[in-house]
Amino acid sequence: MERLHAAVADKLADTIDSMESDAKGLASILNVARQFLKDNGIDVAATPPGSPLGKLADKVSEFPFDPAEDGRLN
Repeated sequence: MERLHAAVADKLADTIDSMESDAKGLASILNVARQFLKDNGIDVAATPPGSPLGKLADKVSEFPFDPAEDGRLN
């Protein structure tokens, strides 16, 4: 299961990296990434640096996110 989570996290992070900030579909990918982190109980502040989930959490946190408007991550 850990390998699957790492593969999904890596793919999501790579996809976010490859898209322009105004690209169509980026919001959907960010939504998937946020939900993936939330569903797996990932606390963004507690992810190990350099881990696939940590890298994904870092990518997601680079974008503006209003929990009151967009939902809560934690």
